[in-house]
Amino acid sequence: MSPKPATVTQYLATLEPGRKKAIQALRKVIKANLDPKIKEGIQYGMIGYFIPHSVYPDGYHCSPDQPLPFVGLASQKNHMAVYLFCIYGDEAEAARFEKQWAKSGKKLDMGKSCVRFKKLEDMCLTSLGAAVKRMTAAKFIKHYEANMVSATARKKKPASKKAAARTSKATPTSAKKKAARKTTARKKRS
Repeated sequence: MSPKPATVTQYLATLEPGRKKAIQALRKVIKANLDPKIKEGIQYGMIGYFIPHSVYPDGYHCSPDQPLPFVGLASQKNHMAVYLFCIYGDEAEAARFEKQWAKSGKKLDMGKSCVRFKKLEDMCLTSLGAAVKRMTAAKFIKHYEANMVSATARKKKPASKKAAARTSKATPTSAKKKAARKTTARKKRS
């Protein structure tokens, strides 16, 4: 098994020519529109653009030793992908991205933050560049922290009265059904 690439140059060297050309074209667009505080490197086994600890010391909540992800570029088994963390969870930015993409006439194959494509011609580079340009490091950090606060609040939010009532009603019924099954099983054994 070959070692995982530790640099962008090493990552690009592992790609077949067509994919290398596509990834390099996306890198060019991203770098031309990127806030200078955001850095390029290898993150999660792909080319990553991230907000370094020197700018955002807390790092990524899932793995605080990792810088905060912004955009990722990867060559997967069956496709290439751009991971747009910079618009993930921001409905207005995602809608703006999709609307601009639709104007290109190209088909958009997108998950929550992942845009999948097979060849460079499938990508709308203007939409990608505009999305990256609109999201500065400061704006992204503010959005990221707001989402973290709201996610924490959702986890801590007490159940509604209706949900609590359903739970309290469900438990005795479930217990009664379980007891009835045990009684029926004992009668069958006797």
